[in-house]
Amino acid sequence: MDLESGVFQNQVKKESWKTVLTLAYQSLGVVYGDLSTSPLYVYKSTFSEDIEHTNTNEEIYGVMSLIFWTLTLVPLLKYVFIVLRADDNGEGGTFALYSLLCRHAKVNPLPSRQLADEDLSSYTKDIKSPVPSTFGGRLKSTIERYRVLQRFLLVLALLGACMVIGDGILSPAISVFSAVSGVEVAMKKEHHQYVELPVVCIILIALFTLQHYGTHRVGFLFAPIVITWLLCIAAIGLYNIVHWNPHVYRALSPYYIFIFLKKTQKQGWMSLGGILLCITGSEAMFADLGHFSQLSIQIAFTSFVYPSLVLAYLGQAAYLSQHHEMQNDYHIGFYVSVPETLRWPVLVIAVLAAVVGSQAIITGTFSIIKQCSALGCFPRVKIVHTSSKIHGQIYIPEVNWILMVLCLAVTVGFRDTGRLGNASGLAVITVMLVTTCLMSLVIVLCWHRSVLLAISFVFFFGAIEALYFSASLVKFLEGAWVPIVISLFFMMVMSAWHYGALKTYEFDVQNKVSVDWLLELGPGLGIVRVRGIGLIHTELVSGIPAIFSHFVTNLPAFHQVLIFLCVKSVPVPHVAHKERFLVGHIGPREYRIYRCVVRYGYRDARTDGPQFEDDLVCSVAEFIRTGERKADPTDEEMVVVGTPSSHPNGVQFREENGSNLEITEAREEGVPRAKKRVRFVIPESPKIEVGVRDELRELMEAREAGVAYILGHSYVRAQQGSSFVKRMVINYGYDFLRRNFRAPTYALSVPHASTLEVGMVYNI
Repeated sequence: MDLESGVFQNQVKKESWKTVLTLAYQSLGVVYGDLSTSPLYVYKSTFSEDIEHTNTNEEIYGVMSLIFWTLTLVPLLKYVFIVLRADDNGEGGTFALYSLLCRHAKVNPLPSRQLADEDLSSYTKDIKSPVPSTFGGRLKSTIERYRVLQRFLLVLALLGACMVIGDGILSPAISVFSAVSGVEVAMKKEHHQYVELPVVCIILIALFTLQHYGTHRVGFLFAPIVITWLLCIAAIGLYNIVHWNPHVYRALSPYYIFIFLKKTQKQGWMSLGGILLCITGSEAMFADLGHFSQLSIQIAFTSFVYPSLVLAYLGQAAYLSQHHEMQNDYHIGFYVSVPETLRWPVLVIAVLAAVVGSQAIITGTFSIIKQCSALGCFPRVKIVHTSSKIHGQIYIPEVNWILMVLCLAVTVGFRDTGRLGNASGLAVITVMLVTTCLMSLVIVLCWHRSVLLAISFVFFFGAIEALYFSASLVKFLEGAWVPIVISLFFMMVMSAWHYGALKTYEFDVQNKVSVDWLLELGPGLGIVRVRGIGLIHTELVSGIPAIFSHFVTNLPAFHQVLIFLCVKSVPVPHVAHKERFLVGHIGPREYRIYRCVVRYGYRDARTDGPQFEDDLVCSVAEFIRTGERKADPTDEEMVVVGTPSSHPNGVQFREENGSNLEITEAREEGVPRAKKRVRFVIPESPKIEVGVRDELRELMEAREAGVAYILGHSYVRAQQGSSFVKRMVINYGYDFLRRNFRAPTYALSVPHASTLEVGMVYNI
């Protein structure tokens, strides 16, 4: 299946208004599920402990004014009109901003960087270096010069990623819990407490259990569910405004914010942690940008989502302004403002909308972990693509079960939306603060705007978010400790993995074998060359890995064709098929040793199995046909070669029945001769040289004989004399992660009968 067919869909997103409106419709079911369910719990969380609802209505008007201006300034102004413009080749999210900054500042977070990576079309797109004399130019050179600043950027991006994971645990809990809490109004008090928690747990277990089926089968229902929900809360809000308080629109004035804070003082400031929940899910507009387009998300939010939410909050405020007696806390919740005849239908729609919103958050968590893993900041995990048509629909089994256990734990442990809201709010606002910090750098380094504009952006939006952050942090003991503990745990895992992987790669670089050693062995390498292709997996992009010399020293035999294969990620979202492979010779041509670097973006779907094997051999054949002979055999210059689908006029690989081998030239009017078992079909023109034809024939014979996979298996230990912290991180932390998480993807997809592992001890 072609999982990358939709990768560059951003190129066609501007075709017509029909396309834009279709994407806007689809975005309602994917992007806005979490944001649209926030009216279920905002008022209840705000009035739960800190402030009281009095007859003067100053509190309810003040809260309504804060909700309105928070919705206007953060999701509408910041995200819709500013942050969405900072896309990374159509992709959004915290790591997209980090990747964008890395490329503009020429800071590569991956150790296996190559100058050829900077020639990728998606790498150099829209990149213009700032004038050195400007502040942007000086900032760029400062970041490039000091590694501590580069690490700070990485830690900032990882902090945002950890908080997204925390949101993936907390948002499903509070959304489903708030939706199911409608039974409080419909049932007797002594009964609902025995129904509410079990129903929530059953829904959450079903939600996580069904993740491996993907959402492509029921995804078409997501948009209608969210649209129905938004229309429902907007209509109820409009009814409450007309029926209870037509003058509630006065609460939109910021004057009531001043009155509210003046009257409530410290309690009003602490209640901001509940008001903050009205913007949960705003980050999804930016994170899911790669599936839609800027214009479609802007249209959906400004024309439908934003007005519906404002009407919903105004309607609740209108109802509460006429109902001041609260015998129980649920009397200020969402369902009490719903007419009695509609409560059960609204409850069903709310539960469905909460499930849709939770699904979007869980998928987003899978996506951010995939990006972290691709950039070497998270242990390798199994990534299952649940749809062959919808790019980005993935499932990670290990992460899914961890999320489920933690989600059930916080649900059973807290059992109320107040503490769940405190926890969720801190995770949400931390991600927004990280986005604000990274955006200020994007304004200077990528957009080349004035530093005053960047400072204004940070001070304006940063001050708003810092105010909410402080209000959330002060409730540390009332639930806000949960996202902090979760983020610290995942930060330690990511840091240990990144540090261990970096030190392992540095050991490989320091102990690699030079090409001169290979030249001294002669064409036969001083060993027996057997038929077949030896595919040696390595992390190195230059030189010969130590496992090769270690192997031939102990077993002096190897294959007639050797390919050193490096599968790596580059800090761009996608790599085009025509730029996928980098191929070159190691040593003279007669050695029949090649290096192939396969490049993927952090959002690309990696292919493996027989199809990848055929593409790899075909790319080497195309390199042989088009490559030039090197004057210096020690030169490892590499050539960009696309996949066979990207060069239909190049060498094509075919496997047919039969026993003979043949290299044929493709003619437009000709028909291939008798069926062959393995062959390369090459263009008729230009004619190839005899030496090139012999090299292709030998590669073809080796391919028919079979492919053997040689994998390095390293045992990593901290060298003697290392500090206590380093020994703990390497010998216990990194070693535990290596043993208990997945092996590299290629190690899982290759046939075991053709696999050979070469073990080495790494003292780092």
